[in-house]
Order: sequence, then C-alpha cells, then structure tokens
Amino acid sequence: MNQATPHVGALTQLFPSTRRGARLARLLTVTELRSRDVSQDLTERAELVVAELAANAVLHGRVPGRCFLLTLALDPAAGRLRVEVSDARGDLRPLPSPAGAGVDPLSTTGRGLSLVAALADHWDCVPYPPGGKTVRADLSDPGA
Repeated sequence: MNQATPHVGALTQLFPSTRRGARLARLLTVTELRSRDVSQDLTERAELVVAELAANAVLHGRVPGRCFLLTLALDPAAGRLRVEVSDARGDLRPLPSPAGAGVDPLSTTGRGLSLVAALADHWDCVPYPPGGKTVRADLSDPGA
C-alpha cells in the first residue's frame, strides 16, 4: 500500500558556547518556525524551551573551544516539534526533579528544567558520543 510519508523538516546548527550563541539559537528557532507557518503557541513554547536548553548548554555544558548543537525537527502533519541541544559535557547530565521537590523560592536559578517540563510533552537526556549529551524535548501543537 502506498502511503505518503509526512514531510519532516529538520534544521541543525552549531553555535558558540557563549551567551550570544544561546541568544542566536533562540532567534533562529523563532525565525525558522515562523517561516514554516507554525502556530504562535508552539513557536512561543519552542522559543522558551530552546532558550533554557541553550542557556544550560552554555552554563553547564561548556568545554572551552567546543560549540553546542541545536537541532529542530518539525513534523507539520502531526503538529510535533522535537528540540535537541547537544553539548560536550556528558559527565553533567540533568535529571528530572522528583515529584514535590521544589526550588528554594529565594534562589535566582534552578527553574529552567522545570519550565521545560511544563512546556514540553516530554523531555529527556541521552548520551551524545563520544563524550557529550543531548537534552531533547518534544512539543506538540494541540491546534494542528
């Protein structure tokens, strides 16, 4: 039976492990998703997820002289977007917080992955050979 395969658009880009690189990753995400007529809701959620994951790659995954990699894989027919951010520090892997574990309300850090968990349908961390890691988040568009 011949069945059409949904068109999956993917974008992969290296960025310097700097605050500017994280900002550029966020801006590229918004520009790419808008150019593909992705809904405003999904674009805004993806913007925040990329901002958090890229910032974490710069702050916690930085190895001097190494970049981080952003991959966006869009399946418009299914209304799904996968965001992947890979960095060189595989020894520092983020873990989901246990249920009920909170962040110190006076702390100015530590909320990024909670935000990713709230905005994404699912997120996880996998090895990125030879020694790095990839944090990936799946987002869906309920209106698609």
